[in-house]
Amino acid sequence: MNLPERRDVRFPFPELFEWMESPMFGFRPFGQIVRVEDYIADGRYVLRAELPGIDPDKDVEVTMGDGVLHIRAERTRKVSEAHRSEFSYGSLSRSVTLPAAAKTDDVKATYNGGVLEVSVGLADGKKAEGRRIAVEH
Repeated sequence: MNLPERRDVRFPFPELFEWMESPMFGFRPFGQIVRVEDYIADGRYVLRAELPGIDPDKDVEVTMGDGVLHIRAERTRKVSEAHRSEFSYGSLSRSVTLPAAAKTDDVKATYNGGVLEVSVGLADGKKAEGRRIAVEH
């Protein structure tokens, strides 16, 4: 299992979308961020998002564009007991920069046990090797 290398998406800092969505920076209210993990396995980029209590048929939208994967969800929950009721609702979203080798035509999404898993195929080919540049003086 490897960690993905991020794509340069016409932006000097491709992870800026992810930084801005962090509760630490205040652009998102606490509790409304989608927690994710991502890795590369078997030639695929895999992103797992924690979305408990969501109906994937009507409350989840997964889109891709310009090298970025977008996940949007709407949470609505109501619990009623004798003499008491409680509800919670709100929109959740997360955008993640895809690796440079991601194939946008090979995407699969599954939802099981409160976890959304999006898998994107990666193009075959060797990773570009870095090289040392001589500094003239």
